[in-house]
Amino acid sequence: MTLLVLDLDETLVHATEACLDHDPDFEVGPYAVYRRPGLDSFLSTMSSHFDLAVWTSSTRLYADPVVAAIFLPSIDLKFVWSRERCTMRFDPELHDYEWTKNLGKVKRKGYQLEQVLMVDDTPAKLAKHYGNLVRVRPFFGDPADRELFHLGKV
Repeated sequence: MTLLVLDLDETLVHATEACLDHDPDFEVGPYAVYRRPGLDSFLSTMSSHFDLAVWTSSTRLYADPVVAAIFLPSIDLKFVWSRERCTMRFDPELHDYEWTKNLGKVKRKGYQLEQVLMVDDTPAKLAKHYGNLVRVRPFFGDPADRELFHLGKV
């Protein structure tokens, strides 16, 4: 089965220290967290068509409670990876370092790259694997966002 790897921040949720003009769905530490509209339906649909996993460049301390809050226990995640599985890369255009996700690491989980798709809002995070990227527009808490409704049409 194809593996669908999902990013968290600005892909499935938006987290901010400054609350927006509507109540957050939940909080993690100092962050107010907003679920992207259509998230539950999207995850339910995707879990019936793909193996699911999460890979975020956020810390494990942040990722674990977010994953617990948005995924139903009935969804069998193949893995939840956080920043410690990312690779630091220097971006010469930005003159700064950024975290990237080397999908080659997924091979150790028994998946060939041809069987892996990654949903992320930041293409630079998959610099070596653009062919596996399903890019979404960044989500910043807008309740009118429709991205997952469109993406969920399998």
